[in-house]
Amino acid sequence: MDKPSAMMAFSYIYFMKKLLLVLTFFGCASLYSQTAINTKGFKPIEVYRSEDLIVKQISENAFLHISFLQTNDFGNVPCNGVIFRNNNEVVVFDAPTNDKSAENLIQFIKEKLHCKINAIVPTHFHEDCLGGLNAFHQFNIPSFCNATTIDLAKSNNTIVPQNGFKDTLKLSLGNTHAIVKYFGQGHTKDNVVGYFPEENILFGGCLIKELNATKGYLGDANVPEWSNTVQKIKQQYPNIKMVVPGHGEIGGSDLLDYTIKLFKSN
Repeated sequence: MDKPSAMMAFSYIYFMKKLLLVLTFFGCASLYSQTAINTKGFKPIEVYRSEDLIVKQISENAFLHISFLQTNDFGNVPCNGVIFRNNNEVVVFDAPTNDKSAENLIQFIKEKLHCKINAIVPTHFHEDCLGGLNAFHQFNIPSFCNATTIDLAKSNNTIVPQNGFKDTLKLSLGNTHAIVKYFGQGHTKDNVVGYFPEENILFGGCLIKELNATKGYLGDANVPEWSNTVQKIKQQYPNIKMVVPGHGEIGGSDLLDYTIKLFKSN
């Protein structure tokens, strides 16, 4: 091969290598973008399990805790609560059903999440919300609830939360906050909900039902007002991305619609 031909061949090979490099780069960039889009939604993962407590991460900064309550009418019932986190601080909604489970949850938050617990919020006076509340008090974690919850806890001879409010309470965590709000009667006369504006997540507690659930325990309920109360929540928080019921599977605003329909008077 003469010198000009060799130079042309070398130039061609060099060009093809450069072209291949460019195509590979943009191909990878395209693949990366598609992967980023596909993984944008957070898939819930189990991060802790013991004999009587399960914790699942349900978003970047929200966790579902599940404990169990043995009942006469419904058997061993899984009971939901949530943890909202920001900058190594958390607020917990609903205590696990007993002190042992609550101690496990506190230990998990401190040792695995490396977070300070700013507050525990029982969303109403039943055992599935405050059964393990004493464990939080023993760790000097303050409790907050509807003022009516304190009255009902006292009259039912159960553990009594420390601090009451009447309508709305903002609880700081990191550089943001969680909202506790009373919208009206439903499952009980004192039921409140928790809202995490940072991620548009609502913890509805036993006021909100999972899809296809029955009406459940109605011994302390105000059934005629239930739908109206949930309708107020829907109007207050129109951009909800996730709804956590007191029992059962997580969903979206469809859980609010289902609960409204379930208790709507004919």
